[in-house]
Amino acid sequence: MPDTDTTPAPRSAHPVLLCADDYGLAPGVNEAIRDLIAAGRLTATSAMTLCPYWAGGAAPLKELADKADVGLHFTLTDQPPLGSLPKLAPDGKLPPLGRLMKLAYTGGLDPKEIREELARQLDAFASAWGGPPAYIDGHQHVHQLPTVRDAVADALATLPGAYVRLCAEPVGAVLRRGVAVPKTLLIGGLGGGLTRLARARGIPANDRFAGVYDFSGRQPFPELMARFLDRPAGRLLVMVHPGTPDEALRRADPLVDQRKVEHDYLRSPAFAALLGERNIRLARFAEFPAP
Repeated sequence: MPDTDTTPAPRSAHPVLLCADDYGLAPGVNEAIRDLIAAGRLTATSAMTLCPYWAGGAAPLKELADKADVGLHFTLTDQPPLGSLPKLAPDGKLPPLGRLMKLAYTGGLDPKEIREELARQLDAFASAWGGPPAYIDGHQHVHQLPTVRDAVADALATLPGAYVRLCAEPVGAVLRRGVAVPKTLLIGGLGGGLTRLARARGIPANDRFAGVYDFSGRQPFPELMARFLDRPAGRLLVMVHPGTPDEALRRADPLVDQRKVEHDYLRSPAFAALLGERNIRLARFAEFPAP
C-alpha cells in the first residue's frame, strides 16, 4: 500500500467531506475504512450500530477520532432491528427498501416505532463510542423518507452541533456530471422535505452531494471520482463505500467486490494526484466555511 499522506493541501484549496458509509457492517468494511482514515483519505464514516461488528469496531475507530467525523447510519432496511417492531419488522427483519418506501409514502409507518428504533440505534452508538454521533444520515438514504425524517430532525435537536446529510444536488450539476442521472435525481428529489426541515430548524447540513452510481463496475471508479469532484462547490459531501470482501460481508450485503475497487483507488497515489489537480483538500464538516 502507498504511504500515508504527509503533505497537506493548501488551505486555499476547496474543502470536500469524503464520507464512507456502512461502518460496522463487516470486519473487512471496518478495516478498510480505518485504513483510509489513517491515511488521510476519508474525513467521515457512518456507523450501522445495529450490525454485529459495530460494538467491537468502535474502539479501534476511536483511536482515529481526531481525523474523521463519525455519525449514525440510521438503518431501517434488510437488517434485524435492535428492538421489537411488530408493524415494520414482524418477523424480526427490517423490510427491503422498496417496501419501506411504499409504507413511508402511504402513511404506513408507525412514528412511535421509528422513533424508538432510532433511539435504540443512537443508544448503541453512544454505548460503544462513549458519546453522541457527529451527524445522522441513513442507510439507503432512508433518513429522507416521510415519518423517518421527522424523527431524525427531532433527534438532531437533542444533539447540539450535530449535522445531517442532505442528498440534493442542483439538476444542472447532476446533468453535467452524467453519472446515474435518474437515480441521482430520484434520491435528491426524495430529500426535499428533509431539506426544508433542516433549514427551518437550523440543523447544520451539507448543501451539495455526490457519490451516487450503480456499483456495477462498468465505468472505472477513478473516472467516476473525477466526475464527482469536478468543479466542487459549496459544502460538498461525497459518499463512498470502501471495504475488503469477507464472508461476513457476503452474508450481509450484495455490494461486495466493488468495495475493494473503491478502497484500492482511494488509497492510491492516483487519487492523491486527482485531489492535487483539482485543488481539493479533504475536510471534516467543521472545516467548511460558514454558509
